[in-house]
Amino acid sequence: MQLPAPPTELVPSERAVVLLSCALSALGSGLLVATHALWPDLRSRARRLLLFLSLADLLSAASYFYGVLQDFAGPSWDCVLQGALSTFANTSSFFWTVAIALYLYLSIVRAAREPRTGRLLWAFHVVSWGVPLAITVAAVALKKIGYDASDVSVGWCWIDLEAEDRILWMLLTGKLWEMLAYVALPVIYCLIRKHINRAHEALSEYRPILSEAHRPQHQASVADKKLMLIPLTFICLRVWSTVRFVLTLCGSPAVQSPVLVVLHGIGNTFQGGANCIMFVLCTQAVRTRLFSICCSSQPHAESPAGPPKAPAAPSKTGEPQGSRCTPDELPGT
Repeated sequence: MQLPAPPTELVPSERAVVLLSCALSALGSGLLVATHALWPDLRSRARRLLLFLSLADLLSAASYFYGVLQDFAGPSWDCVLQGALSTFANTSSFFWTVAIALYLYLSIVRAAREPRTGRLLWAFHVVSWGVPLAITVAAVALKKIGYDASDVSVGWCWIDLEAEDRILWMLLTGKLWEMLAYVALPVIYCLIRKHINRAHEALSEYRPILSEAHRPQHQASVADKKLMLIPLTFICLRVWSTVRFVLTLCGSPAVQSPVLVVLHGIGNTFQGGANCIMFVLCTQAVRTRLFSICCSSQPHAESPAGPPKAPAAPSKTGEPQGSRCTPDELPGT
C-alpha cells in the first residue's frame, strides 16, 4: 500500500497569518450581512446575491478558522465535521460567484426583466445550495472526508489523501468547480465589458444631453458594475490553492513551500474580507452610513457643553445638502 505523503508542517507565524485572514474574512462577511439587514433601500437584487455569497464565505471562514486553530494531526470526528462544513461552504461560494456573474450578464447585456431574473434567483438557490449539499453528504457518507496532511490545505481537513479515489473526490468537492470558474468568469466578464464599451461609444455623441436625465440610472448601475470585481478577486485569491493541488498530484516538494502555504491560506479564507473592502469600505453610500453610526455617539457625549451646538447649524441648510444624497442615489454609489 502506498505510504502517506509527509505532512506539511505549519509554523506558528504561518498559522497566525491564516487565522488573522479567517477572522478578517468572517468580520467582513458579517459586516456585509449587517448592512443588508440595517438598510432596506440598499437591498437591490445584485446586493441580495452578494448577501448569499457573504453567508457562504462566513461559514467557510469560520470552519477554516477552526481547522487551522486545531491543526489536526490525524483523523477525528471534528476533523470530518470541519471538512464537511468547509467543503459545503467553499463549493457554495464558487457557485454563488458564478451566479453573480451570470446575473450581471443577463441584466446588463441581455437586459433581462424582473420576472425573468426572479425565476433565475430561485434557480441560483437550488444550484448554489443544493449541489454543494448533495456532494458533501455523499462525501461524508462514503467516508471520503478526513485528514489530508495539509498537502492540499493549510491545516484544515478535506479529502483523505489515503483514499484510493481521492483525486476524483477532490475534483467533485471543489477543484472541478473552481477550475470551471476560472474559465467561465473571465468569459462572462469580457462579454459584459464589451457590451458596456459599445454602449458608451454609442451614447458618446448624445451624452451632454442625456447625462442629467439619466444621472440616477447611471448611479444606480455603479454597484452592478463594481460587482464585476468579484470574479477578478476570486481568481487572484484562489489560484494558489489550484497551484498546490497540481503540485500535490505531481508529487513535487514545492507544495510545502512556506510562501505557497501562506498564499493558499489567505486565498482560501479572505474572500469575505475582499468583498467587504469593495462593497462596504469602497462604496460611498454604505461607508457614509457606517461612519454616521460610529460618530453618532460623539454629539451625545459632547452635548452638555455649550460649543458643540455649532454642528447643529448645518441643519438649517439641510435641504441643499440632502439633495446630494437622495435615497435614489444611495444604493448606487
